[in-house]
Amino acid sequence: MTIYGNERRLFLEGEAETEKLGQELARLVIESGQGLTVFLDGDLGMGKTTLSRGVMRGLGHEGAVKSPTYTLVEPYEHLKPPAYHFDLYRLGDPEELEYMGIRDYFSGDNLCLIEWPERGKGVLPEPDLEIHLEREGDGRSVIIRARSAQGAHLMNELELVGPEH
Repeated sequence: MTIYGNERRLFLEGEAETEKLGQELARLVIESGQGLTVFLDGDLGMGKTTLSRGVMRGLGHEGAVKSPTYTLVEPYEHLKPPAYHFDLYRLGDPEELEYMGIRDYFSGDNLCLIEWPERGKGVLPEPDLEIHLEREGDGRSVIIRARSAQGAHLMNELELVGPEH
């Protein structure tokens, strides 16, 4: 795996800033005109679904955004680009992803957000971006790492979000 060396660290005070980061990511994906695969990492309750909600709203989705814990994937095919939110927390075996045609989701200009990506190891493609969220005081510490040229480009364009911005 090529590591592009780009890393951004942010502090987000609450849900609104976490959602705003997701909206900023959506803006960059729209501007790029390319698909993107994002791995979302962090313990339960760290804001992975909140960030995903921000992305979907940034793409123009107006309804609820729920974590697809039991269905594994929530499609947002009406958006431009089409987006897919995966939650692999309850995945029993990575091979189950093959049965659902997982590779089809990662083609074209689709945006794929994957919570608990380590559960799909060996089946999932490499991400363009990895976003790690963890508790820091009353807020969240966020580390964004580029894992592809596309991810590095987007991260370089990222407008910082946080209490000092």
